[in-house]
Amino acid sequence: MELGIWSLANGPPFKFLVPLVYAPVLPLIRLSLRKNPVLRDRLFTIVLAGAFVHGSYLVADLYDVESK
Repeated sequence: MELGIWSLANGPPFKFLVPLVYAPVLPLIRLSLRKNPVLRDRLFTIVLAGAFVHGSYLVADLYDVESK
């Protein structure tokens, strides 16, 4: 029985690996959409806001676990 629980807990924490996706995407947005500044700025803002929401979720989840 415990072997099944152990194998589930062994996976990588994907929620902490998401910043590894955001890091190269933000500069690529700036570089690839150089000729369309309106779309570039809007897309950059949306992705950056998503990164902040994700970080806030992680911090709120961390504090929620600590308080219990």
